[in-house]
Amino acid sequence: MSAKFSLLNKLSKTDGLFIAVALLCLLPVVSSPVALVLGFTLATFGLVPTQFNLAALTKKLLSYSIIGLGFGIQLDQAIEASKQGLGLIIASIFCTLLLGYVLTKLLRIEQKTGHLIASGTAICGGSAIAAVAPAINAKDDQTSLALATVFVLNAIALFIFPVIGHYLEMSQHAFGTWAAIAIHDTSSVVGAAGAYGDEALKTATTLKLARALWIIPIAFLSALMFKGNSKKIGVPFFIVFYCLAIGIAYLLPGFQPMYSAIFSVSKRILVVCLFLIGSGITIQKLRAAGIQPLLLGVLLWLCIGGGSLAYIQLAG
Repeated sequence: MSAKFSLLNKLSKTDGLFIAVALLCLLPVVSSPVALVLGFTLATFGLVPTQFNLAALTKKLLSYSIIGLGFGIQLDQAIEASKQGLGLIIASIFCTLLLGYVLTKLLRIEQKTGHLIASGTAICGGSAIAAVAPAINAKDDQTSLALATVFVLNAIALFIFPVIGHYLEMSQHAFGTWAAIAIHDTSSVVGAAGAYGDEALKTATTLKLARALWIIPIAFLSALMFKGNSKKIGVPFFIVFYCLAIGIAYLLPGFQPMYSAIFSVSKRILVVCLFLIGSGITIQKLRAAGIQPLLLGVLLWLCIGGGSLAYIQLAG
């Protein structure tokens, strides 16, 4: 009985510590990269509660935070950014998928695993993988391997992209465009861009979600390629509500102070999301990524990151 009570007490302390750190991430003193590291540290020491469905919670909070960011986006700026970045988005998506197909063959990686990694790199990381996996009837281990690879590169991007941006003295708009094209997950895109500045955040969020719309056609094409089930394709509805938030802010400008407050709160919730994402990254997942799939992910990432950076710098 005493052992059982001790275990319950230990679990409650773990829960308390985890919740306290999560709440700490709401404060401005904690940046996006620091939140990610805090989550990973707790996961490494086994201090993440197992009774909570953190993956589902993260997905919901991320959706809500992105919708909230929509209230801080100017409609005319969003349209202009989408027009300017549309060609780069389309070119980067299809070049990445084509290169992913070639490299998968050369590295002798299982075809579905390679396609999932390429899809995650081309569009929006874990969300794209989650949408494409059921469409091509991918196995759980193939999906997990692709997700682990993308998670590793997302964590790295969150740290190095702002450093590179400052070193190259990129403008807010240029960095936001680069982050939207070259970073996988939406959470890491807005995390890196948010650390760079509000204008970069707005540009990156707009372009990233325009890029995320390609989940649907790519998932359908993937289903046709692998003779999978196109009826299992998921629709990212939060993008619709994000656009609705932009429309409300445009049509009802009198509530601007409230929109600014929602935008600020959403940015802090996003930092909490990165903490939760970090708490799901374990040493086991990093090892599961393996050498060849991780090499594929790195090569694709270097190509899309380096290519888009060169284009943006030359165009600017």
